[in-house]
Amino acid sequence: MGVQATVVFADLSDSTAFFETLGNEKATATITRLTQWICGICEAQRGRVVKTLGDGVLAVFQNPVDAADAVIQMQRGHRIRLEQWPEALRMEIKSGVAHGEVVEVDGDCYGDAVNVAARLSDLAGGGEIWATESAVRGIDEVHGLRFRSLGSVSLRGKADPLTLYKVEWEEDVASDFLTQQAVLPSMAADHGGQSQIQLQYLDQSVRFQARELPLHLGRNEHAEVVVNDPRVSRLHARIELRSGGFVLVDLSSFGTWLRFAGSDSDIALRRDECQLHGSGEIALGVPLGDVSAPTVSFAISTVGTLR
Repeated sequence: MGVQATVVFADLSDSTAFFETLGNEKATATITRLTQWICGICEAQRGRVVKTLGDGVLAVFQNPVDAADAVIQMQRGHRIRLEQWPEALRMEIKSGVAHGEVVEVDGDCYGDAVNVAARLSDLAGGGEIWATESAVRGIDEVHGLRFRSLGSVSLRGKADPLTLYKVEWEEDVASDFLTQQAVLPSMAADHGGQSQIQLQYLDQSVRFQARELPLHLGRNEHAEVVVNDPRVSRLHARIELRSGGFVLVDLSSFGTWLRFAGSDSDIALRRDECQLHGSGEIALGVPLGDVSAPTVSFAISTVGTLR
């Protein structure tokens, strides 16, 4: 019989380069010490370490607040450690946190929350904590929490998109926890007015009303936004209207990257999709960190809203 739990998957980023630099023996010893340290933090916060997976740790917590305390302590403690390491050898921790029903069999742990936490750890960048909305709400019942919305993201194997958040752990490092009360932003569409999206690529600037969707971005001359770059697929991505909101769908061979304005996190889409809101940038075929990436800016607005 399943029980409700908060699942944490913590992983070390860039471990491949670490092995190449230090060699197998030294790298293995260092990573083993780091994973043992991560396990110790989880256990100190009343979590149960289910297993270690190479350079990753899977742990479950009865209380979501304990899970949040654990992943934040990991990041803050590891950041101090990294200040002493040569830049070429720095491995950061990235974490996924999900809440839901889990089933324990012979000491192992199974369930949708386990799969989601592992997927979020994969998607997160180094030094980042990504969490589901259910995990964030569970934490916020007791503690204030700083976080940033990453929008609605479709994960492989999930029928419906999940609203995801990035935990902001770097501010007020000296405090016992994060002290600012969280307010979950509403992602619901405003049907009182007419929504539109403006897209800009180089000297192209076009605006589409919601009723004119879907539209395509790609090399094909028939795409509504033509991006003539060999790294871009002929029909690379589609923006469609769904439940009153704008959704970006990756159709490409090499992927699409999305960054919302005011965020330092990128969402990588590979045959995945994400709900758009506000404004930001879309990189086609190449991550946004590459200065040569073909990048389309977007801005969503609503006019004629009734009050």
